[in-house]
Amino acid sequence: MRIEALGAHHDRVGFCCGVPELDAYLQQRASQDLKRKLAAVFVLTEDSKTIAGFYTLSAHSISGADLPPQLAKGLPRFPLPVTLLGRMAVAQALQGAGLGEFLLLDALNRAHNGSRQVASWAVVVDAKAGARSFYLKHDFVPLSTSPDRLFLPMKTIEALFAG
Repeated sequence: MRIEALGAHHDRVGFCCGVPELDAYLQQRASQDLKRKLAAVFVLTEDSKTIAGFYTLSAHSISGADLPPQLAKGLPRFPLPVTLLGRMAVAQALQGAGLGEFLLLDALNRAHNGSRQVASWAVVVDAKAGARSFYLKHDFVPLSTSPDRLFLPMKTIEALFAG
């Protein structure tokens, strides 16, 4: 399995993760987001055609006032640049095989590498129903003002890949 940028040769129509909103996104809107530079879409594939999973990354910002007080201390008052992990899903037939973690680690690594070129203080995710515990298990922290919006500081991600 490898992760590559979404292309015209990938079978988007054949993808089904069991969440209609995520299936519809990949099948109908992901290519448009790519063309309009709204999101970078990456797919997990074995044969460069069949999609086993996907995720999206975008530039975003959050307010330091939304962070837990101990983390907001000393940060500037202007919006903090972050990387948004917008959508992520694994094909229904492959769920439970650890591919979600594989996709997450790739997304974090890609965001970390990107932060060397374009500043990003953290990776942020809006956890959908059932996914919150997955992100909490991987050390994401809820924002004070929105418990389903979680973040992982780039310093934590850097330490993850340093060792």
